[in-house]
Amino acid sequence: MSMNMANHLGTGISPQQFMDGMQKNQETFKAGYEQFVWENEEDKEFFESLNFRDDLRVLILAADWCGDVARNIPVVFRAMETAGIETEVLIMEENLDVMDQFLTMGARSIPVVIISDTGGHVLGTWGPRPAHVQKYMIEFKQNNPDREASDYQDNLAVTRQSIIQAYGEGYEFHAAIIKELRELMSGF
Repeated sequence: MSMNMANHLGTGISPQQFMDGMQKNQETFKAGYEQFVWENEEDKEFFESLNFRDDLRVLILAADWCGDVARNIPVVFRAMETAGIETEVLIMEENLDVMDQFLTMGARSIPVVIISDTGGHVLGTWGPRPAHVQKYMIEFKQNNPDREASDYQDNLAVTRQSIIQAYGEGYEFHAAIIKELRELMSGF
């Protein structure tokens, strides 16, 4: 059975409303948004070519408290602006029914970028992190299946540090997000 988000299209807030309403991480978010640059002209041209598609919509499950949202969604916003694709943000806590359809390794992890057609049929998803960053969480989950284990929280703290290091100091990870979105959207 394919997933359909038709009931949720038109119910979210705009990217600008999300940015303006942020209570947490707004400075980090806006810096990433303002510092975004196209590293690869071919990537930019690909997203520009999507302006001729009026059949795509994007819903983003997000919350301002999430560091991955603050790092990754500015890039997604810029890519979708360039593509001219209607984009809405669904606040996770207000859309748990949607969140629970897009679990990552059995957990509520955001952001989730949901790409659908105009009828709401889900064509693909991206998130919560670029693959080179997410690999640390995948490894952690595989090696720490028992959330009640005495070393679970310590191991999680180490994993979070690895994730922060994988993002790096600047905005190099922006190119990885663009590459992954382009690969995903090339299939539609």
